[in-house]
Parts: sequence; structure tokens; C-alpha cells
Amino acid sequence: MDITTPLPPATADDPTPLAAAARAVLDPSGLGPIDRVPLIPEAARRRHRVFVPADHRFKAAARFLQALWREDRGLAIGTHVNRREPHRPRRLGSRISTAAGALGANFLHPDIVPVVTRALAYREPGAAYDIDRLKTNLLSSQPLAFNLFGPLARDPALATRFVTEFLPGTLTEVTDVLFEHSPGRGDPHFTADRTAYDIVLRGRDATGARGLICIEIKYSEAGNEPAPPPHPRHTQIAHATPGLFVDPDAPTLKSATCQQFYRQHCLASAMLTAGLADTATLTFIAPTHNQSAHTAAATYRRHLADPQAGPIPFVPTTLEHAFAAIATAGLPDHARALHRRYTDWWLVDGELDLAAAAATQKPTEGMTALDTNAAYRHRMASSLSRKAA
Repeated sequence: MDITTPLPPATADDPTPLAAAARAVLDPSGLGPIDRVPLIPEAARRRHRVFVPADHRFKAAARFLQALWREDRGLAIGTHVNRREPHRPRRLGSRISTAAGALGANFLHPDIVPVVTRALAYREPGAAYDIDRLKTNLLSSQPLAFNLFGPLARDPALATRFVTEFLPGTLTEVTDVLFEHSPGRGDPHFTADRTAYDIVLRGRDATGARGLICIEIKYSEAGNEPAPPPHPRHTQIAHATPGLFVDPDAPTLKSATCQQFYRQHCLASAMLTAGLADTATLTFIAPTHNQSAHTAAATYRRHLADPQAGPIPFVPTTLEHAFAAIATAGLPDHARALHRRYTDWWLVDGELDLAAAAATQKPTEGMTALDTNAAYRHRMASSLSRKAA
């Protein structure tokens, strides 16, 4: 993938590459981190065609940010079909048209498109791909998984550098990047259900042992999705994995808040038992401000006997940390593109300020929805001037 460019060198004042990269990539305007995402007025959400009454605060802000990204690139708006009203599709600003999706517009670089195409062509039996959602839903975590890990799938050396920064002390060599992976959906040797991971990084650690990093990614999801019926195989695996859970029979493990992590931990244990690897780490990634998702992870973590040094460590972390690791691995421009699309909340702040100003004065001349750089500059300038006031 020809998007690799060097980072600025570390200085004596700032010798930590990851910290320097994080500031350079995640704070290009120098505004600093935003305290929290805003509560966006209904009128603004309707104006950008992203008003969904059921959205919680973070999801509404994330949907709004995706609409801004789409508008700035001049991508045709897509539609959403409510299952209760299948004959009345509505235009939704966080979706792109089917035609745009077919051209790969949901992915941040052309080189990611062949990675997606290959993953779909060689998908595992029973893999949970919704093709329309993958290609046209800007808010979905599935295209996010490809946007984040797609560049790594074609370059094991790049993937290794990423892991060195992202999860130091785990793998020292990455050999495979697998999407939507399970060793066997419905197989009683594993969890006997459809449990899978968004991403699995496979490789070796410093001792030469075969290792797995099993990753769950959430973008706007709250982390308390409805739980499927519990399967007795999960309980069997939980009891057969000493040192993993404080109490393998705790009801909370099977609650909506914890059930996905619980099932994924059981799957990782079964994979080790089957001899598919020697070590495994379960990792959870979500944006910093998706507090509902991180609260779910913290709740689950309290049910682990030793989250850090147990038989299968559990590592919750942030999407921003992953973007910084992408930068230090050698893809700062791609990291900036990821941040601008998924976590640059100052763009939302600036857009709200511009909308408020437009209500009392003429909008800035010469800026159109197709002028990506102008739209970005005006939103950032608005946030900068407000913060300086």
C-alpha cells in the first residue's frame, strides 16, 4: 500500500513517538481534546437528515459527523428502510447511495477496496456480513474495521509495527489479519454458536509461541445489545478455564452488558484448547467518548480474576489509541483520515457554531458542500475563535 510516509522525528522535549503521533494526528488544530460530544439540537440533525429519535447522545453525534464527512465529499445521500415500513424508505445522511457504495466510497483509500473484495469472496461459512450495510452505512463498525485494519492486511511488516505500538508485549510478528473470524460457527468443539471476532491478528510472540489478538470494535453501538439465549457450552468452557472468571456462574456474564465479551472469551479459550494457538488476548476498541461501550467493558472486566495477567488477558482501549498506533507504524496520513472521519468532534462543534452564526448573518461566501478543505477550515476556524473568546 503506497500511503506510507514518515512521521516527524521525536525531539528531546518529546521523545515518546506514540504520544507525539497522537497529538499530531488527533489534534491537528491544537484545540486539545474535546471534553464531551455535544447534545445536537433536533433542528440541526434534521437539517443534515440524521434525526433518529432512538439515538443516544454519542450515536447522534457520530451520525452527525458521518453526515458531515459525506457532505464534504459530495457523496450522494443513501436511504434507510424501516422494517415496519418497508415500502417507505427515508433518506438518511449517515448513508451513501448504492451507486457510491458500489464504487467503494465507504472506504478511506482505494487500496482497501480489494481487501474488502477478497474478504467477501473468501468469507467463512456463516460469516455475518450485511453487504449493503458494509458498503453504504457510514456509521457501521464493519467498514470501520476494514478502514482501520485493511492497510495492515496486505503488509505483515506494517501490521507488526502497528501491534508493537498498539499492544506492546503481545505479538512480535504478525503473519495474518483475519476479518469476521471464527474457527467454526456452530461447532461444539468451540462455542457451538455464531460467536466471532471483528478482527483476529495471528502471529508469534518474543518466545516464538503462536499468538492470537482477538478484537471487537464498536463505533456508535452502546455495548448492551440484546443477548442471545445462553448456551450450555459457554458455561462448560468457563468452568474449564481456571483463573479466567471470578465466578463463572455469575448471572451478569450472560446479561446484555457482558454477554458478547463473555462469549468471545469462551471462544478464545476453546481455540487454545483446540491447539490453534498458544496464547490469546481479547481486545476491545471503542471511541473515547462512547462511554456506554466503555462502561460495559469495565463492568465485564470486574468479573475477570486477573484481566491483565490471566490466562486470556482482556484489554479495553480506545479508537484514538489505535489511530495513533497506525500513525507511528508508518501511516500518519491514513491515521489523519481515520480521525477526521470517525473522531474529530471539533468538526461537529464548528458546524454547530456556523449554523448559529448563519441564523444572524450571511454565511461565508465561496464555501460549498463539495469544497472539502474549505468546509473543514471554516468549522475549525469557528471552533478556534469560540475557544479563544
